[in-house]
Amino acid sequence: MGILNVTPDSFSDGGFYLDPDKALARARTLIDDGADIVDIGGESSRPGSDAVSLEEELRRVLPVVRALAAQAAVPLSIDTTKPEVADECLRAGARIVNDIGGLRDPEMIAVTARHQAAAVIMHMRGVPKSMQLEPVYDDVVAEVRLFLAQRAAAARTAGIEDLAVDPGLGFGKTAAHNFELLRRLDELTSLGPPVLVGPSRKSFLGALPGQETTSRRLEGTLAAAVVAALKGARVVRVHDVLACRRALQLADAIRNA
Repeated sequence: MGILNVTPDSFSDGGFYLDPDKALARARTLIDDGADIVDIGGESSRPGSDAVSLEEELRRVLPVVRALAAQAAVPLSIDTTKPEVADECLRAGARIVNDIGGLRDPEMIAVTARHQAAAVIMHMRGVPKSMQLEPVYDDVVAEVRLFLAQRAAAARTAGIEDLAVDPGLGFGKTAAHNFELLRRLDELTSLGPPVLVGPSRKSFLGALPGQETTSRRLEGTLAAAVVAALKGARVVRVHDVLACRRALQLADAIRNA
């Protein structure tokens, strides 16, 4: 899953692709580099970020979704917590709802089911504005697993069958929590739905020497993606699609040997 942020304030690439033409060019690069899905987001979810209005989020994402749906050979995902944004983007040709809110909003479930769309259910403690303020868990893997199981059951009850679950690396979790989730990721794969992980350039990688800035986190991202794949993850959400795809080809060869 290739990341396409059409935002001014995302932690890694904010402001790069606000112009629709630049966003479309970036999407074509992601696809040429081997992305199987393009995930389009118009609201930053970095720690400390503020929410944007419905009108502004739609202004950012809808032109990109419409243009890409007419030309892209891969499915499009809309990264949003707003049912209205999901509804408009699914009408425009997106096929997946990537909800960092975990489909907790009944209207988001209803919209997804009505369009017979696929969904990514992510775990997040709190909201982006405050999620990194001293997050505490008794057992982070067990608690994330329970949440994802409950939300997947609710989605299926509503008629959403095409699901993936995401432990939400970096969303209300310390570096230690993220490392533990990756180490025990196979406990989440046993839930049944495909597991998606999003380690790309995230701040928990900066806990390791030499990776303090986002521009220095490629190797850490690749290591996390490979570990996740070997632990059973089926989808990785990344900025650096070509490098990640090459690393995962080796992981697949080892896993399938």
